[in-house]
Amino acid sequence: MRVEASPLATRHPSPATGAKHLYIHIPFCLQICPYCSFYKDIAGPGKADPLVEAIIREAELFGNRCAPHTVFIGGGTPTALSVTQLERLFAGLQRHLDFTDTDEFTIEMNPATVTARKAELLRGFGVNRVSMGVQSWDPHLLKLLGRVHDADQVRRSFAILREAGFDNLNLDLIYGVPGQSLAQWEDSIRQTVGLGPEHISAYCLTYEEDTEYFERMTRGEFREDVESDAGFFERGVEMLSAAGYGQYEISNHARPGRECRHNLAYWEGADYLGLGPSAWSTIGERRWQNAPDTAAYVQAVQAGVRPLRNEEILPAATREAEKIAFGLRMNAGIDPARLAERHELISGLREEGLLEDHGPRVRLTPRGRLLADEIAAELI
Repeated sequence: MRVEASPLATRHPSPATGAKHLYIHIPFCLQICPYCSFYKDIAGPGKADPLVEAIIREAELFGNRCAPHTVFIGGGTPTALSVTQLERLFAGLQRHLDFTDTDEFTIEMNPATVTARKAELLRGFGVNRVSMGVQSWDPHLLKLLGRVHDADQVRRSFAILREAGFDNLNLDLIYGVPGQSLAQWEDSIRQTVGLGPEHISAYCLTYEEDTEYFERMTRGEFREDVESDAGFFERGVEMLSAAGYGQYEISNHARPGRECRHNLAYWEGADYLGLGPSAWSTIGERRWQNAPDTAAYVQAVQAGVRPLRNEEILPAATREAEKIAFGLRMNAGIDPARLAERHELISGLREEGLLEDHGPRVRLTPRGRLLADEIAAELI
């Protein structure tokens, strides 16, 4: 894995463009899910401690430039780290970053990694939001998805988090799983709503390259069914809306005022800093990605060089196009004046019934949301 050979402490973003949103990637998983395309790594002896120290070292370099309003620690499964490792990580981050103005601090958890000690530790360090990957309540589908938890574990873990004082919880669900029925999807939604989380994310399974599921699709074992996926999507929006969860982005539903502020920052085109292997950062006109390799990342940071895989300068037009594409994913839509230079494309989307007015703004129609990725590709 190539890393850039310039010193870590040079060529950093200017303090004037300090990011207000921080992402930290912990790649370790208890088991690799066959559909997941994020960078991940099986936690093994001698891997976690060096990674924790490397992330702290990387955070130190940006300390006077990052006073985040939102923090999101994702993966992987960040809570695959031990209590001792989590304590060391958070203590190190607090030494080098200013969390005074942080009002949303999220960490991802697998239900199988939730314990009372970890929940108490996280609360003590200021984490106030947990996103837990449930994916399904059906035992057969959980096995097919490679998950290491069961439905009872979800209930126990949810109760532990509530007892620890967390009042802002998100549960992730997946639809479009091979062999999944509409009845199974409806049951997953009902059981999830029954727990009463503040936020529910409902994602359509996608067949990403470099995953086991993609290979199985190319062999003809699995196939995409766009029509079926559309039915799952529409039914999910209907049931969640009836239960009081407003859809504010294609895949995200929340109680009033409980929208994920960190993700909203991404979708609105805000600058963000990423720490850890594979993490992306975008600050001003610059975008870069850390090496998606734990060993290479740690080695680079230990050697005092930037752990980069790539870096690019973004034209202003590219950033604006990205903001438009992401803005259209949100139910609030965007100011139509931002589409003036794309008149022909926008007219075509309107004629096809994919774009609609929403008060003084424009947004994708329900049918348009089903094609959001394709529309975004045209815009960018």
